[in-house]
Amino acid sequence: MDERLFFDEATIETRAGDGGNGSVSFRREKFVPLGGPSGGNGGRGGNVYVLANRRLNTLIQFQRQRHFAAEPGGKGDRKNMQGKNGEDLFIAVPPGTVVRDAATAELLADLMVDGQKVIVAHGGRGGRGNAAFATPTNQAPRIAEKGEPGEARTLRLELKLIADVGIIGVPNAGKSTLLSATSSARPKIADYPFTTLTPNLGVATIDEETLVLADIPGLIEGAHEGAGLGTAFLRHIERTRVLIHLLDGASADPLADFEIINHELDLFSARLAAKPQIVALNKMDLPDAQQAWQTVQKAMRKRSLPVHAISAVTGQGTVELLREVMTVLKAQPTESNILEEPKVFRPEESEDVFWVTRERGNLRVRGRRVERAAVMTDWANDEAVARFQRILKAIGILDALQKAGVKTGDTVVIGEHELEWQ
Repeated sequence: MDERLFFDEATIETRAGDGGNGSVSFRREKFVPLGGPSGGNGGRGGNVYVLANRRLNTLIQFQRQRHFAAEPGGKGDRKNMQGKNGEDLFIAVPPGTVVRDAATAELLADLMVDGQKVIVAHGGRGGRGNAAFATPTNQAPRIAEKGEPGEARTLRLELKLIADVGIIGVPNAGKSTLLSATSSARPKIADYPFTTLTPNLGVATIDEETLVLADIPGLIEGAHEGAGLGTAFLRHIERTRVLIHLLDGASADPLADFEIINHELDLFSARLAAKPQIVALNKMDLPDAQQAWQTVQKAMRKRSLPVHAISAVTGQGTVELLREVMTVLKAQPTESNILEEPKVFRPEESEDVFWVTRERGNLRVRGRRVERAAVMTDWANDEAVARFQRILKAIGILDALQKAGVKTGDTVVIGEHELEWQ
């Protein structure tokens, strides 16, 4: 994969569609001079979804576009005609994308399968037309609600590669060479650390069976804290089910390298450190690797880990390595690969709950129902304002303001509206 075309993180702004305004209208039919109210409701605003699409393998599209908005709902019309609902917006991402709320870091979805989707912003509901406010005592209401604004949300997208096998090891251990030798992948290869700046995927065929391998950029001490290429790539290994731990046969101390990498895996994720490992000492075409083989073989057997002597350059031992990988892979239970995070249980909050606080000398009222009522009220309509006051009284806000010491002329802030107390 071309490094210039691989992007595995993105931040985007999403906004659902606003609901359409309700309509004020009365029947004007022949022989019906005093027709009743017939204003229709506004349409619902479109929702915003994030959708997994197998045709994508990078988040590069979000380098060009970061703002996404769904269609608003249509305005209600006469003859009780409801406004058109806004079209939902679907934002396509590659399978393996983790979706988080950027403000809270809350996990919203782990999209693993093509077609899997999650709603990230809800469209606003349409405002009610005057026909909805008719009562036996008010048969000709002249009020209608404004549409509710759609939700706005900033998202953090993280792409984790999906592969059966992850090839890990210190920089320059030969991971890219092994991937190239065992699959059709053609990663960039050179004899210096951090040649691989992005993860690479390859498909290997062994005994007429295929497996997907991921070449993970080299890890160094402190990687779990971001050292070297650090945590930007550790998360890609979480998707794999088996790890090939490639040791550099030309290293001064391959066993010390082995311990450093495993320590970093453990510090990053206990689940990651527990994945099955198959150890391979690479560069057996060099004298240093041949001399280190007996020591490495003995140490791995003490740890009950399978170990192979290979040369990714000449192909020595690579077939036997992949055969053992396939055997271990088949023995592993199928994982859902859904990201495991602690569950946060939040009690369902009543819409009538509100808070009254003082801010810079003003009284501010917060609450889901009262803020929604404020934004949907037509403040130019006296009848709509009177209805809003009745809502404040019904849910106890007027009493709460009086207990808070509100006085005539004080400013009361509800949502984005500043009201004068009278």
